[in-house]
Amino acid sequence: MNREFIAEQFKVLQDHICKRLEEVDGKSVFIEDLWKRDEGGGGRTRIIKDGTILEKGGVAFSEVHGPVSEIMHKQLGLDGESFFATGVSIVLHPNSPFVPIIHMNVRYFEMNTGVYWFGGGIDLTPHYIKPNQAAWFHADLKNVCDSYNSTFYERFKSWADDYFYLPHRDETRGVGGIFFDHLTAEDCHLTKEQLLDFCLDLGRLFPETYEKQVLAGKDLEVKPDQLNWRNLRRGRYVEFNLVHDRGTKFGLLSGGRTESILMSLPKDASWEYGFTPEVDSPEAFTLNNLKKGIDWLNA
Repeated sequence: MNREFIAEQFKVLQDHICKRLEEVDGKSVFIEDLWKRDEGGGGRTRIIKDGTILEKGGVAFSEVHGPVSEIMHKQLGLDGESFFATGVSIVLHPNSPFVPIIHMNVRYFEMNTGVYWFGGGIDLTPHYIKPNQAAWFHADLKNVCDSYNSTFYERFKSWADDYFYLPHRDETRGVGGIFFDHLTAEDCHLTKEQLLDFCLDLGRLFPETYEKQVLAGKDLEVKPDQLNWRNLRRGRYVEFNLVHDRGTKFGLLSGGRTESILMSLPKDASWEYGFTPEVDSPEAFTLNNLKKGIDWLNA
């Protein structure tokens, strides 16, 4: 199984996810933007906006390669002269504050030294945390993880709690999910083909698990103060992506396409100095549950 085969499978995954998300939204369709990278490779960035469900979303495929620059050596610690990277990255920002933001990415990385790894993650960022909906989401992830390795879910769930975290706010980004990086066949007693299948199964799960979240919240009445809260939570999302997200840093440092890298940002977001929600409000409940280590399966 070579890297070209892996890239082709990720292209097929992008096609599948876009088709299903158009069905979930029911109104808008993706617009494709093809791009090339001067140093080598390119991608297909697909954007959906102004939908019934989705205010803005992106599903991006990339396949890039080229020399490892000095800044990549220093900032990313890449040990080699050239690299190849391919993957699919998704972020969806819904209209309703009762439908969560969701993110997923799966990726494959290979150095000219022969070193390779898979990485990825999927996490849910509700504007309003609903424990039962968080439980659905985590149960879906656990089912996929368990079909490959019984240790994956707990290991990757803990990794996600640590990764999707804003230390300057002492908040998790949402109710977490799973995250993994630098994963090789030797790490988990699987073949390289099985690791690819694991990534593809997570990708195929993505629109199905998100549809459950959409159906639970899309028809609820929305008040102006709830939209304000939605935008404040989007502001936290922006902070994470610009300050902490490794994918954003890699894309910018490797000379990636800025528009595609920053597709994860919402159309509108807000920051309000010293905002404190009312005691015992749904907003306060959400803030109080942005913590590491919560067992959402039994919430």
